[in-house]
Amino acid sequence: MDTPLTLLQNTFKLPAFRSGQEAVITALLAGHSALAVFPTGGGKSLCYQLPALMFDGLTLVVSPLIALMKDQVDALSALGIAAARLDSSLDKDETQAIYAAIQDGSLKLLYVSPERLKNERFVQRLANLKISLLAIDEAHCISEWGHNFRPDYLLLAGLAQKLRVDRVLALTATATPGVAADICRQFAIQPQHHIQTSFARPNLQLRVTPCDVETRMQLLLARLQKHPADAATIIYVTLQKTAEDVAQAINEAGLRAVHYHAGLKDDEREQIQNRFMSGEVPIVVATIAFGMGIDKSNIRAVYHFNLPKSIENYVQEIGRAGRDGNPSLCEMFAVGDDIRVLENFTYGDTPARESLSALVDYLLAFDDVFDISTYELSQQFDLRPLVLNTALTYLELQGIISAQSPFYTEYKINFLQPREYILAQFDQERAAFLQKIFAVGRMGKKWLTLDMLTIEQQLQEPKTRIIKAVDYLAEKNWIELSVANLRQGFKNNQSIGSVAQLGELLNYLNRLFAERELRDIQRIHSLLDFANNPACLSQQLLHYFGEASTTPCGICNHCRQSSGMNLAVPVQVAMNHEQQQLIARVKQEAHKALAQPRQLARFLCGLPSPATSRSALKNHPAFGALAGLSFPLILAAAE
Repeated sequence: MDTPLTLLQNTFKLPAFRSGQEAVITALLAGHSALAVFPTGGGKSLCYQLPALMFDGLTLVVSPLIALMKDQVDALSALGIAAARLDSSLDKDETQAIYAAIQDGSLKLLYVSPERLKNERFVQRLANLKISLLAIDEAHCISEWGHNFRPDYLLLAGLAQKLRVDRVLALTATATPGVAADICRQFAIQPQHHIQTSFARPNLQLRVTPCDVETRMQLLLARLQKHPADAATIIYVTLQKTAEDVAQAINEAGLRAVHYHAGLKDDEREQIQNRFMSGEVPIVVATIAFGMGIDKSNIRAVYHFNLPKSIENYVQEIGRAGRDGNPSLCEMFAVGDDIRVLENFTYGDTPARESLSALVDYLLAFDDVFDISTYELSQQFDLRPLVLNTALTYLELQGIISAQSPFYTEYKINFLQPREYILAQFDQERAAFLQKIFAVGRMGKKWLTLDMLTIEQQLQEPKTRIIKAVDYLAEKNWIELSVANLRQGFKNNQSIGSVAQLGELLNYLNRLFAERELRDIQRIHSLLDFANNPACLSQQLLHYFGEASTTPCGICNHCRQSSGMNLAVPVQVAMNHEQQQLIARVKQEAHKALAQPRQLARFLCGLPSPATSRSALKNHPAFGALAGLSFPLILAAAE
C-alpha cells in the first residue's frame, strides 16, 4: 500500500511535506479528528486530499466558495484523482453522473457548500454512505466567536454526528485561541491534534500609516508611482463606490487599475479576476469580495485604503502578498473616520426586536410542515438575508423548527418534441397523466409554466410523482426544463406552548444578536489597538493568534521608527439642533419602512435595508445625512 510520502511524490508531484501537513495527516490516518490552523497559502488542502486517497469511503469537503471548489476539483482531476463538486452551476446530467459515482464508490472527494447540507434529501442520500472524513474549510465560520460567521456552519457539528462520519478535519487560516478552542469543543478534537504552524511571514514588510481623509489618496498614488509598472497590487476598500473612485483616480494618474466588488455581474467579476491573474492589469481596487481563493504567488503589495473590519480580516488579506517568498509591502492607511463607518455597519446589522418578534410569530403560526422564500421574508420583516438566515439557524439549534428539503415553486417546460409525439411513447394511463400535467400549465410564447405550489391540489396527485414524470421527459431530451423560485421547507416542532416561553425565546434571540454586535465592535477596536501599539506589528499579530514570539521583525515601520502619529477615533460630539430637527421631520413623514427606531437610525446612517431599498427611500435627501455620527447616538435620538 502507498505511504503518505509516496502518494505525495507520485500522485501530487511534490517533493516533501510542508510544515504541519504530515502531523495532520498522521492524526487523521490514526482515526482522530484534527484542527489545522495554517496561514493563508500554508497548504491546508493537501491535509485532506492526500488521506482521502487512503480511506475506503468518501471524503466530504465543505467549502463556502464555488470558485474555490471549481479550482480544486480541476487541479485534482488533472492529477487523475476522482473528485467532483456539487453546486448550482451544474446541469441535471452532470449532477446525476456525480450521484452515480458516489453510489458506486468511484468518487474519492466531493465538494459541497454548507447550504447544500440543509437539503434533507441530500443528507438522506449521504446517510447511506460511508463518510471516512468530513473536511471543513474556513472552519472559523463554525464559531460564533469567529470573525466571519456563517449561520449554516453552526449546524455542521450536529450533522457530523447524524452522518456518523469517522473523523473531522477543521481547517482555517484565522483562528484566535478562543475560536480554536470552540472548534475543538464542537468536534471533540483532542489538544494534541490541534496543529498550528507559524503565522510569521518574514518577507512581508508591514506598515501602518496614520493619515487623514484628505491626504490618503495622495499617499497611495505616491506609493504606486514607486512600484515597477507591472507589480501586482491589491488595494482593499470598504465601499463599492470607493472601489470605483479609487480605481478611476489611479487610471487618471497614468497607471492601470480595475475595480472589483459584489455589485458587478458574475461574468464581469470573473473577467476582472482573470485579467489580474494573467498580469494584463497589475492593480485591482476591491472590497473584501475579492481574494478568497486567489492563488497568485507574485503579489508585491497589498494596501488597505480603508481600515479592515478586524485583525482576522487584515491577516487574511495581507496573506495574499508575497507567496513566492520574495519581499512584499503591506501598508494600511489608518484614517480615524473609518472606525465610525465600520462601527455603523456592525450596528446596522443587528435586527430590531420588533422584526425578530414578527418573524417568530409568523413561523410559529404554521401547524406542521411549511415552506418559505428567504427573499420574501427578508423583505417582509426588513431583515438582511444573512441576519434572517442566522435567526432561522438559531431557531433550528433550539429545536423550534427543523429544516426540510428545499424545492422550486415554478417548473418551466419548453417542448423539444411535439406533445403528440411525447404522449405516443406511453401507455394510455401514463399518457393521460401527462396530458393532465400539460393542461394545468400556463402557456407563454415559448415556455409552459407549472405552479408547483398548487399543482398537487389541481391534479389530486403527489408532487413527487409529477416531478418524477417531468424529470423523465427532460432526461429523454423531449423537453427543456427550467426551474425558478427556490423555497426552503421547515417543520414547526410545536415546542413553544406558552406566552412565557415565547418571551424567553425572543429574549434569547435578542441576546445572541446583541452579543454578536459587541464582539464585532470589540474586533474593530482591537484593530485600533494594533495600529496605536508601538510594539512590532508582526509580533502583535503572532500574539493575537496565540503564538509566542520574542524577536521583533526589524522591518515593520513600528520597529524602524520609535514614535509616530496615533490613529484617533473622531470625538463624538452631541447632536446639534439642526440634526435633531432632521430626525423629527423624517419621523413626521411616517414612512412605513422607517417605523422602528432602528430602521430610522439605519436610514440616517446611509445603511440600506430590504425595506428602504424596496420603497425607493434611498433617493430621499435624508438618506445617509447623518453618516458622520455614531449609530448609538442616532438610535437614542430616534427612540
